[in-house]
Order: sequence, then C-alpha cells, then structure tokens
Amino acid sequence: MIPAFAVLILLLPEFQQPAFANDPVRYEGVASCAGSTCHGRSEGNGKVVRQDELLHWQEPSSASGAHSRTYDALAGRRGNRIAAELGLGSAADAPACLGCHATFVPPMQRGDRFLVSDGVGCESCHGASSGWISSHYAVPATHQSNIAAGLRPLERPDVRASTCLDCHFGSDRPGQFVSHRMMAAGHPRISFELDLFSTLQQHHDEDADYVRRKQRTDSVQLWAVGQALAIRRSLDLFARQDFGMEGIFPEFYFYDCHSCHRRIADGPGLPRRFEVNPGRPIPFGMPPYNDENIIMLSAVAQVLAPRQATAFDNAARGFHAAMGNGRVETVAAARRLDQATGALATELAQGQYGPDTAFVVIARIAGQAISARFTDYEGSAQAVMAVDTLLNALVKQGRITLGAAAGIRRDVNRAYAAVSDPNDYNPPAFRAALGNAARSVAALQ
Repeated sequence: MIPAFAVLILLLPEFQQPAFANDPVRYEGVASCAGSTCHGRSEGNGKVVRQDELLHWQEPSSASGAHSRTYDALAGRRGNRIAAELGLGSAADAPACLGCHATFVPPMQRGDRFLVSDGVGCESCHGASSGWISSHYAVPATHQSNIAAGLRPLERPDVRASTCLDCHFGSDRPGQFVSHRMMAAGHPRISFELDLFSTLQQHHDEDADYVRRKQRTDSVQLWAVGQALAIRRSLDLFARQDFGMEGIFPEFYFYDCHSCHRRIADGPGLPRRFEVNPGRPIPFGMPPYNDENIIMLSAVAQVLAPRQATAFDNAARGFHAAMGNGRVETVAAARRLDQATGALATELAQGQYGPDTAFVVIARIAGQAISARFTDYEGSAQAVMAVDTLLNALVKQGRITLGAAAGIRRDVNRAYAAVSDPNDYNPPAFRAALGNAARSVAALQ
C-alpha cells in the first residue's frame, strides 16, 4: 500500500527548488556537518542516525562516495579536454560545469566554512542548512519542524526525484544542462534511475526510528515516480526553445544517441544496422527521441494503472509521430504527453502496491510487447537497471532471499554486460539476456 502522503504529492506540480536570487539562506558547507558528535564518526553507532554519513559520502572506492569526487573530476584529463574543446577555460572555474560538479551557489550565500571544492556536498541534496543546522538535532525539534526550517524532505519521492534530476537529467538553472555539444566534447551520456541511484548513495538505515519519522520507502513506488518525473522533466526542457534547439538544429541531447552513432558503410548488400521500433511511428531513418523512461512507464502503467495506460501510450506515439511534422506540432504533442504522464503519475500514487507487484512489473518489462521496443542502447540500459531495482525490492520485502538473489544476479549481470559498451550493443542478445534474468526471477514467485 502506498503511504497516504504519496497520494497527495503527485497531485501537485513537480517539486521546484527555490531560485537563488530569492533565497536568503546560506549554505554552511560540508565541514559544518563533520563533527564527531554530528555526522563525522568513524563508526555508524549513533543512537538516532548512524553519524558516519560523511565517511560514506567521501568513500574513495565506492559509488557511495561519487558525490564527493565530482569537483576533482573537473581537474582530470577528461574535464580539461572538455573545457578546452568548448572554450570554457578551466573546468574547475566554469559555471557550465560547477552547476552539477559542486554545490554551486552565489558568493553571498556561502557560509564561512563553505568550499566549492567539496563537490556535491550535503546541502546539494538536503538544502541550505543555515535555517536548521543549529537546531535539527535538539529536543524538541521534529522532522516536520526541520522541514519548516528549510531541510529538504527527501523521503518524498517527488522531492527526491526533482532534486536528483537537476543534475542527473538537467534543469533550467545555470550549469545544470549537459548539451549535445558537451557530449561531443567528451562528457559522459546522462543516465538516471531513482531507486537504484538512491540505493547507491544511501548513507542511512531505514530502522524503526526512520520509519516512525518518515515512513518506509517503497522501492517500486520510488522507481515508478522517478520514471514519471524524468519524462516530465525531459518534455519540459525540450518544449523550451532555448533548450530544445541549438541554432538551426534540434538539441540532440534529447534524442537517442545509438540511433545515429553506428558504423557507416555503403557497400551493396550490407544489412541494415538498426531495428525499426514499434513504439516510434516516425519516418524511416529519422533520429528518434530518447524514450527510455517512456518505455519503462508504459510497462508499469499496464500493470498498475491500466485505465491510464492506453491514453499514455497513445500520447507517446503521437509525440513520436509529430517529430515528422515540425517543431510546433512536436511541442504541442510534448505538452499532451506531459499531461498524460501527470495523470498516470496520480493514478500510480493511488494504486495498490502488493507483494507481487515487482514480480509482475519485471515480467511485463521483459515480455514481448515491451521488449520489442529495446532496439537501442539507452532504453535497454534503463530496462536492466529497472530489473535490478525491482529485484532488490523483492529482497527488501522478504519475497526473495539474499541467496536466491545472488543466483539471479548472474543473469542480471549478463544483461548489464550486454549494455556495457554502446559500440557493441546487440538488441537480440540483450533481449535474450534480459529474458533469462526475468525468467529466473519469475521462477521464485
């Protein structure tokens, strides 16, 4: 069952962070959270929270420490090359890079211990701390009073998704959009999956105290909400002229990279190097919009919101079809798809998430109707992340044991291997690997 608060949050517009210009608060910096009586312990033995959160945040060999390494990446070989290609000067000083590689706020909002070089620090996710840092741990403070003082309620799926999407997809704020030009200069392709990324970055335990204060996280819900808000963010930016276009060209960031980036050969009799996608009714040979999240949301809609699934699928097909007509028609279709996505998100929030939901969604993702749409790299990478996420959800729910999951993990890893290199991506091989993983999961139901 979805918590009652979740029904309300998806009836609201997508969560928006306050604009810096109107934000009087200060960002106090990572050092302000690092005391041994706060979050800087060497062992997670705190009475309320672990208190070793900083150790996890800066773990050098783990994904959990990735946020602390973002600023350092700017000074590396790749960072310098990208900045040089784009004429940005030093990447470590370029606003176009710092918007996501650091907690990048105006100088007047930086506290005495704030350092841009900390990278993506605590306040990038939890919000500016000046209003609550001195009181959030003291009686009679509560989670709700901390939120009122400015702490960001990341337990809300919409808030967490919007916060993560700012960098893991893009936003209209300075330095938070990775253009196709940046990728051409060497920036990695952007990818996002809310529940899996949350698991990799989690620095806390969902113990009884956490559940009492914030309610337990439903991984299936978190995944579904993340897919819906990723679509809405993508459509919102695409519909804006200053993001959707680059000179006379469309901004190719929004399109499926793999559909164009293939080997070129013109010898007679050579086989076609791409598959026609049944979910994309576009003229033959046109580059398609990147619909990785649309495919995933279509799968979950068929299981949990069948009343909205047809309308959503029709809007998605209409959006793809409009690509062959022109920018004006496509933007109008994007807005219709955004409306359908919002209605679907509301339906998902009001639905029932039972103990077998993850089993059914995995089967749907790997089933013939959906897997036929895995013709390109991006959608396939999203699919294997989804199966991984939903498998972890079944373990958390006690539906599958850790030992059984370890056996299935081999099949999941084969699916990951099938998308390990875009240049070697083979759609039939991937579909076979994903199908094997899904059958292994289904056998334990």
